Amino acid sequence: MQIAFVGWFFTAMINQSQVPMHQSEPSADACEHLIREFFRVDTFRLLIVCLPKLGMAARIDATHVVANLQRQRVDSKYIAANYLENNFDLIDILILGYDDGDIALTYGAIARECIRHQSVAKYVLESPHVKKFFNYLQIPNFNVASDAQATFKELLTKHKSTVAEFLSVNYDWFFQEYNSELLESPSYITRRHALKLLGDMLLDRSNSAVMDSNKNTQSESFHVFKLFVANQNKPHEILSILISNRSKFLRIFGDFKTDKVNEEFEADKSLVMREIASLELGDQRSHTDL
Repeated sequence: MQIAFVGWFFTAMINQSQVPMHQSEPSADACEHLIREFFRVDTFRLLIVCLPKLGMAARIDATHVVANLQRQRVDSKYIAANYLENNFDLIDILILGYDDGDIALTYGAIARECIRHQSVAKYVLESPHVKKFFNYLQIPNFNVASDAQATFKELLTKHKSTVAEFLSVNYDWFFQEYNSELLESPSYITRRHALKLLGDMLLDRSNSAVMDSNKNTQSESFHVFKLFVANQNKPHEILSILISNRSKFLRIFGDFKTDKVNEEFEADKSLVMREIASLELGDQRSHTDL
């Protein structure tokens, strides 16, 4: 009975988002009733649990349905958010789905849709799952690793106040792992993605207070960052990141000081700032020796 309802709901929700312009919109009351019933009889759980049994086309439909549900309001509230807050074990299934290569991309896509709710993102960040991403980002399967990277980025950039709170509590272990597992990874792709995400976090003003209060880890991050700036054969992607964020990087490094006078650090910082200031998209080689 519930399986049949899932199939019917798929059709209804997908058709709702594909109504031709010359046809009338679905009844708002009917849609609201449909959504209430979907969550009331726990069909959302059935959908997640049954994902491994669905074919590829059905998985795509499932992702569209979940995405649609995350945006639906009932009585001015996101009904999916309320449901997930009482069923966080479903988020456990989605995140741990990266261990299943055959369906990892579907789990990841649905997880990102759920993370649009701040309470869900907060749950993931405060759970042991967040540490698993340091492994997921280095999975040999490029598509799965890239999808995990997209989810990791969403977790660390979507809800700024939640991220700032997470970093203030977990800064030391998080960036130690971030440096050793990602920024120092033997994989160039992993290092590139990690650098880009680190830049996004460093440049986010909502994290500035957290970063300023952790000088030691911030200094370690700078020493890793300068290696990318000093690279004599910067990949185009890295060059583009440095140039597009030039003014922000210069502002941050200009304000960044260590707790003690360190002439070597100040010299490195000056060279990094000069190098960033002089970069052009056509550059093939760096002119500094850090």
